[in-house]
Amino acid sequence: MLVTAYLAMVVLLVLCVGLELTARRLTPPQPTPSAMGTNPAFRRFQTVFLRGHLLALSADWLQGPYLYKLYRHYSFLEPQIAILYVVGLASCVLFAPVASWLPQVLGRRRTCLLFCVAYSACCLTKLSRDYFVLILGRVLGGLSTSLLSTAFQAWYVHQHVDVHDFPKEWIPSTFTKAASWNHGLAMGAGLVANMLAEWLHLGPVAPFLLAVPCLGACGWVVLTDWGLEEKDGSLEGDNKKPLLGPSSSAPLARASARARFWCSCQESLRCLLSDRRVMLLGGVQALFESVLYIFIFLWTPVLDPYGPPLGMVFSCLMAASMAGSLLYRLATSTRYRLQPGHLLCFSMLLAFFSFFMLIFSTAPGQPRPRVSLLAFLLLELASGLYFPAVSFLQGRVIPEEKRAGVLAWFRLPLHLLACLGLLALHREVSGTGGGEGGSGTRHMFGGCAVLMLAALLAVVSLFTLGRNDVDLRLDGPKGEGDN
Repeated sequence: MLVTAYLAMVVLLVLCVGLELTARRLTPPQPTPSAMGTNPAFRRFQTVFLRGHLLALSADWLQGPYLYKLYRHYSFLEPQIAILYVVGLASCVLFAPVASWLPQVLGRRRTCLLFCVAYSACCLTKLSRDYFVLILGRVLGGLSTSLLSTAFQAWYVHQHVDVHDFPKEWIPSTFTKAASWNHGLAMGAGLVANMLAEWLHLGPVAPFLLAVPCLGACGWVVLTDWGLEEKDGSLEGDNKKPLLGPSSSAPLARASARARFWCSCQESLRCLLSDRRVMLLGGVQALFESVLYIFIFLWTPVLDPYGPPLGMVFSCLMAASMAGSLLYRLATSTRYRLQPGHLLCFSMLLAFFSFFMLIFSTAPGQPRPRVSLLAFLLLELASGLYFPAVSFLQGRVIPEEKRAGVLAWFRLPLHLLACLGLLALHREVSGTGGGEGGSGTRHMFGGCAVLMLAALLAVVSLFTLGRNDVDLRLDGPKGEGDN
């Protein structure tokens, strides 16, 4: 497995480089507004944001490869580890609305600082072998994950539009840059984690400790470079309006923020329930991404008994996901013109096939770890195709002003399904006395295959419903594959 992991990494890197060069050759460059390209203030502002945001993402990725391994290192059983994962997912559900509300009440910049503090505390809890301290760490991790997906974006959009008064059309360029860095950061984090935990023999807790200085650097950038978001008690972050006074404006601002938050939640729910396309898309997202959460839990116990370098395997998985994203870009280019809906269907079929492989490769008494690794790589390839395809469709069927709220509603069934799956695994393993790699894991992969079939049916229903719906198709000759 050691040689297999390194060989897979080399093959995937060559594949990614080849796909990137081919995509650049076949895809015309996106037209950049001349004002954006020559505006030094915007470039400086974009760099300051990316510096802090990429540090936060790096700290998050460092914790991916060795979380399960750390709990096993502390001699916890698989059912106990499953409960720890469930606590993390449940805290994501509970903190999702709080994470959307906090930037409006506490302030966007302060919420980003809260993320750095909470995530650092989460990492430091990994030093303890006490089960309840580790549960507290999972709760803090759920809060931090929710803040990472909301607070940084909220700060950037507010500063971009309301403070610097840059055109809204320039916003996607910043998040496209962040996305292009994300896979590279994930692969690099896996290699660094592998170096610390295995090459230097510092143990599985070492990557979590390295994440703490990354978060400290992120907090320093937020504190020193991002500037003050609010002044004299203003919680709206609007520095252009005069304040009524710190004693009277702050409570009014909080009440106004709460009212806007609940009104936004109600409008988003109405949008979700009134449009069948949105409901089907939400079902697809809940089914597919809940399965990914279960996969995140299961890949380590399936492969770890055979001694692969887990950090290297994690980097391979991220490289496979990057290859999927590049394949999407290539497939939707002006040369091939495949529709995002077709690629979404293909990603569901590929994911189903990977789980079908896992049902047989994890059979008790006849394990095939190399086949399992190949199946995991195919699943990550499917996820690389899935995310840009579903993002395109969400941008077409969900109104922009309600998109954040609707996506927050999507995440509720997503996390609940993942929690139910892990609880089912916990119950089966506890009831049968099985361990890692036993029938419980195999049955879970079978359940994931069923969920993939349900997701595929939802995609087919979506495109049957909107067979002639131009919103679900690429525009004109230029295409959307240039993302």
